Amino acid sequence: MLVTPEELQETLQQNGIAVTKEQMSQFALYASMLQEWNQRMNLTAIRETAEIYEKHFLDCALPAFERKISGSLCDVGAGAGFPSLPLKILLPDLRVTIIEPIGKRCQFLRALTEALGLSDVVIVNARAEDYAKEHRETFDFVTARAVANLRVLSELCIPLVKIGGVFLAMKGSAGIEEAKEAQRAIALLGCAAEAQDVRRLGTDSLRCNLIYRKEKPTPKQYPRNYAMIKKKPL
Repeated sequence: MLVTPEELQETLQQNGIAVTKEQMSQFALYASMLQEWNQRMNLTAIRETAEIYEKHFLDCALPAFERKISGSLCDVGAGAGFPSLPLKILLPDLRVTIIEPIGKRCQFLRALTEALGLSDVVIVNARAEDYAKEHRETFDFVTARAVANLRVLSELCIPLVKIGGVFLAMKGSAGIEEAKEAQRAIALLGCAAEAQDVRRLGTDSLRCNLIYRKEKPTPKQYPRNYAMIKKKPL
């Protein structure tokens, strides 16, 4: 069973997130624009409205069920804005930076944020490893969803996390196994495991959100260029 807008609102409220009519209207517009633009470019394989509400909007909200997300958040490889823009709708005071290497997707994200009336959202058309050269240890939260294996993803994301901040890797059913394989990389880059939040969505798909706390600076040699990261993951 997929999620209706009313069920999304109810689930959010049951988990301590109050949602206004305006915010629900923003989600409706988000879904509509995603479907419209998806006819012209590849933004998502999830096209039906009920799927969008469950597999995108509800999924992206899950991290806020377990902890307070505030301050600055950097979303690496956000694609169509996930998870940062659903979180921004729910947490209007959040300061969001989106790093997206594909220019056409950045066009969509700029049009979307303007249509939704979202402030404090910066969209950067760049690769994360390049952006990190000038913005090391800047953000309270750095997150990514459906971007890469955790050994690769950690090197792209952790250099951007400030000391004391959080790296949030949003994963599916492979998340727990990836976490085991990435233990050395996570520690080398300066983080320690804090929690694994495992939940099932309405269609019974498993979601595993991995939370890491930044305890010490990332060594200066990281991140490497992407070809090296992919060829020889930590």
